[in-house]
Amino acid sequence: MKFSLFLLFLISFSNLFSQGENIALPIPKKAVYPYSQVEPSIYINPKNTDEVIAGTVMNDYYYSSNGGKTWKSKSIYSQWGVNGDPVMLIDTLGRYYYFHLSNIKGTTLVGGIVSQRSDKLKGKFTAQGHTAANGKFHDKHWVALNKKNNHIYMTWTQFDKYDSKIPTDKSNIVFSKSEDGGLTWSNLVQLSTIPGDCADDDKTAEGAVPTIGPNGEIYVAWSRNDSLWFNCSFDDGKTWLPKEKFISNQPGGWVIDIPGIYRCNGLPVTICDLSKSTYNGTIYVNWADQRNGTTDTDIWLIKSTDHGKTWSQPKRINTDDSKKHQFLTWLTIDQTTGYLYSVFYDRRAYSDNQTDVYLAVSKDGGENFENYKISESPFTPNPKIFFGDYTNISVHNGVIRPIWTRLHQGKISVLTALLDQATLK
Repeated sequence: MKFSLFLLFLISFSNLFSQGENIALPIPKKAVYPYSQVEPSIYINPKNTDEVIAGTVMNDYYYSSNGGKTWKSKSIYSQWGVNGDPVMLIDTLGRYYYFHLSNIKGTTLVGGIVSQRSDKLKGKFTAQGHTAANGKFHDKHWVALNKKNNHIYMTWTQFDKYDSKIPTDKSNIVFSKSEDGGLTWSNLVQLSTIPGDCADDDKTAEGAVPTIGPNGEIYVAWSRNDSLWFNCSFDDGKTWLPKEKFISNQPGGWVIDIPGIYRCNGLPVTICDLSKSTYNGTIYVNWADQRNGTTDTDIWLIKSTDHGKTWSQPKRINTDDSKKHQFLTWLTIDQTTGYLYSVFYDRRAYSDNQTDVYLAVSKDGGENFENYKISESPFTPNPKIFFGDYTNISVHNGVIRPIWTRLHQGKISVLTALLDQATLK
């Protein structure tokens, strides 16, 4: 009996323990969107890790000057409107960026992807531009920075018509770059030769997250029709492979049903090692799928050490044996060490919809991972409330700042954790 009580205590203690203090970011006073603080993006300034910026849907901007211990927030605006999907970036000149979707007088997604830039941490975004508006619908963008020349590379999904069920309407992955800090953008280049549909479902081409190689190579993977696809450029985006390359199966597709979650996806994240480690130049792709069953969502990783010509077999990142759900993953690299970091939601400890947040860390090029619970307490989401489509994480020189949405008792909040590689245990 005493042993059973002790075992119960250990299990309870392990469920309560988390890595690092959780910090809630304050919602802007002028936020009006009913689902503010979903779909977060975060970025640490590599030249000053005390500076951290973040964004959430719809037009929320956050900034910290003490490493994320305290935050200030504001609502941002644009002449082309702000329609969510925030992506944060800081270039080598110390300029702060907020990329987002357009909303021109109530007409969404047709104004290109909007780029806003500020010279101040507090976010006075006076420099603005956008990618080409061509009558199509533009969604699900992400960016990468070439630190050698500050060129910004962007990939996203172009819909003939968003959420269309008409078979002749297609979705494709496109690319554009800016050489002047986001003010002007190059003509669009279509990276996918095999289009998807426009239903915003498994057969739609989505999830394009670009990354930069050690010599300025541009790599990007995306999901379509139960598969992951890849393209690359070795000349600053001028030319690409003549046809995208299949790199992995994604059984069940990228649209995933998770009990209690409004909607969920397993879209991929692509990242490349620029560090001076032995893994320099390795490309990694991270995603979620349900190959082990609809009640057992897992987080996966593949890698390439030859510029994307060949790829490893999928390796599971979550190290549990619970056969429960892990979902909405994001991946990054500490470019000072080559360590990999993945953040995701996790239900390994529960038989219901209670949800924790976990961090997975690999120090050996993705061969092995350690898992750490980083949320201080679980939350139980509401399937009737929009939860957003992604988490995010930024890491530099051992400073780790994940960001995630918490939805509990009908209340949405966004949190980070004050983590440091040296103190993970």
